[in-house]
Amino acid sequence: MPTPSATRSLPYATLLAFTRYVDQTGPTKAAYVGGLRRRRETGGGFNPHGQFLKALKADIQFRTGGLHLADIAQSVAPRWRRLYTALTTGAAEYLETLGEPGEFGLTPTREALGMLGDLPVKVSAHFGLRYDDGRKEAVRLHFDEQPPTAETVTASLHLMRRYMDQILPNGVPVLVDVRRGVPHRLDEVQGAFDDVDSWLTGEAAGFTAMWGPLPKAA
Repeated sequence: MPTPSATRSLPYATLLAFTRYVDQTGPTKAAYVGGLRRRRETGGGFNPHGQFLKALKADIQFRTGGLHLADIAQSVAPRWRRLYTALTTGAAEYLETLGEPGEFGLTPTREALGMLGDLPVKVSAHFGLRYDDGRKEAVRLHFDEQPPTAETVTASLHLMRRYMDQILPNGVPVLVDVRRGVPHRLDEVQGAFDDVDSWLTGEAAGFTAMWGPLPKAA
């Protein structure tokens, strides 16, 4: 049987990790994968965006138009205040693009475990939206200081669309650049579906190869 260490070392990526890998070039790809594997094996990690996401979803659920976002920007720990100010300012602008508060609400989403060649990739949305006219969106948030590149937008939206039957049936994917309040949708993605699928499968093969040999079973 494989040891626990061997199990942890199997190549695997979240949607965030894989899209960040796709954005790397040259030798930085190998360095990124190596760092990801080391962090995976040592455990740990902290998500600084949890309180922000909770506040954004509360504003959507309770139709409060950004009041929860404003509150969390003031009450968050001082070390995170600059980050939250940038995120909440952009998120309030994003809320305005959705229409009147009563015209949309939260809807549940699920995680999907997809395969790109031999690489398992966990694909998920941060939340789902249902509009009064029946439209549904699976929303993924981009938190980085820099806007998402064309590669990030294409990879994120394509993978979410590919597994939408599991994530949010009959929904469409949206990637929101939170700091700037800008939503990105499928009409921005260049190239045919099969072309993008082939590109991502090739990137996944490179990711798997760079992960390195697995430890032998005890």
